[in-house]
Amino acid sequence: MSNNDYDATLSYAVDIVFCIDVTGSMTPVLGTVKDGALSFHKRLEEAMHAKGKAISQLRLRVITYRDFADNAADAIEASSFWNIPDQIDEFEAFIRRQRASGGGDEPESGLEALAVAIKSEWERGLDRRRHVIAMFTDASAHPLGTGASARTYPAGLPSSMDDLFEMWGYATSQQAVMENAAKRLLLFAPDTNPWNVIAADWNNTIYLPSRAGEGLEEVELAEIIDTIANSV
Repeated sequence: MSNNDYDATLSYAVDIVFCIDVTGSMTPVLGTVKDGALSFHKRLEEAMHAKGKAISQLRLRVITYRDFADNAADAIEASSFWNIPDQIDEFEAFIRRQRASGGGDEPESGLEALAVAIKSEWERGLDRRRHVIAMFTDASAHPLGTGASARTYPAGLPSSMDDLFEMWGYATSQQAVMENAAKRLLLFAPDTNPWNVIAADWNNTIYLPSRAGEGLEEVELAEIIDTIANSV
C-alpha cells in the first residue's frame, strides 16, 4: 500500500499491536510510553486525514511482558484485539493500569512478546491492510525458550531466532505468518542484541535505538506516525 496506490473507494484495515516492557527498569519512561500508546491511533487517524486518507477499520492489541526467568506468573499478559472506537474504553483501561515492576536484571522476555505479537489474528479481509507491531523496551532479551517449562509460557512459539525470522517472513518466504506487504515493525529498543540484529536483518522495520531512562521523543513518535500514514 504505497502512498500513490491509495484509493478512496477501497476499504483500509489497520491493526496495531503494542508490545510494552513493564519491568522495573521502565519506571522512568513507562508513563511516556503509555501516553504514546494512548494517543497513537488518534494521531494516526489525524495524519491520514491530513493526507486525504481514511481508515475503514482500526483494531488495537496490547502485549505487556517482564521475564519468565524471574517470575513466570506475571511474565506476559496479552489482550485480544479491540475494535476502535467502539472498544476504546477497554483499550485505555488496559493501558492505564500497567505498572513497571519486577523483571529482575536484564535480559527480559522480549522475544517471546514479539513472537506472540507476530502470531496475532491479523485482519485478512477488506481491500487493503496494514499490520503494525510497535515494540517498546529498554533492555536486551533472553534467547527464545528461556523459561519455556513454565506453565504460563505461551504455546507454539519458535525456539530460535531463525525460526522467529521465518515467522516474520521476507519477500520470498514460504513460511511467514505475516503478510509481507502489510507488515511493519516499529522497534524502540536499545542498540544491543537481539534488537540491533533484527533491525539489520528484518524487512519493513523502523528502528529507533533507546537509551536507559529516556522515553520516546515527540519528534520520533511524529516520524513513526507520518511514516505509517504515508505507507497506507
